[in-house]
Order: sequence, then structure tokens, then C-alpha cells
Amino acid sequence: MGLALDEARAGAAAGEVPVGCVIVRHATVIAKAHNRTLADRDPTAHCELLAIRQAADALGNERLIDCDMYVTLEPCTMCVAAISFARIRRLYYAAADPKGGAVESGVRFFAAPTCHYRPEIYGGIAETEAAALLQDFFRERR
Repeated sequence: MGLALDEARAGAAAGEVPVGCVIVRHATVIAKAHNRTLADRDPTAHCELLAIRQAADALGNERLIDCDMYVTLEPCTMCVAAISFARIRRLYYAAADPKGGAVESGVRFFAAPTCHYRPEIYGGIAETEAAALLQDFFRERR
């Protein structure tokens, strides 16, 4: 999660909402990203999607079998759908997102009967640090 937090900090330094993501396979980092919605002028440029694209390219496969994702904020509906389609094995996230999250908040995508694949889920890892990054970022903008 430390590397994902580093990515979140890099995003904040670039003026993006500080969320970072790392994908690991067999103890090796194969992708990492921070949000780039402003830089790319792309509302889908969430760090999870960017990291999934990098990992799929690195593996030469759209299925990220045996891959684990570490992300600093509970993923949104768009991102959890991509996580499911990519077949991420385990999802570790830091801070909950009661407004926009879709894992254990909001729509609870993985609990839906129409969800075809659900990763193992572990929330609350480094939650305090990730939440502080987000709070500091938004406090400075208000």
C-alpha cells in the first residue's frame, strides 16, 4: 500500500485528486498509476483503470489472473466493474468512500447477483494516511 500512497502523493502534486493504485503479480509490481482525469481530460482516467491497462499490456492478456490491486480509496462503480472484468484476484483498499465507493458503500457492485466475478476484498489498510491525503487536498482547495 505504501507504493499506492506514493502514487497518490504524485497525483496530488500534479493537481489531481490524490488516489493511487498498484497492481502486483507474484510479488512483482507490474503496474502503478495515479488519477489523471485532469491531465488527460478524460473522466475515465482513474488510477485503477490506468493500472489495469498497464498490467494487461505488460502481461499481454486482458485477464489479470493471480494479480492483486492496492488502491488508496474504495473504487467507484466504473472501476469495480473493470476490476471484475479483469479478474483481479485480491483488492486491497485504504479509505472507504461513502459517497462514491462501490465495494462496501453505495451500489456494492460485487454483492449484486449479476456480478460474474468477485475478488477477495480487504479494506481499511493504511486508511488513516489515505484519508488524510484526501482531506488535506480538498481543504487546500476550499
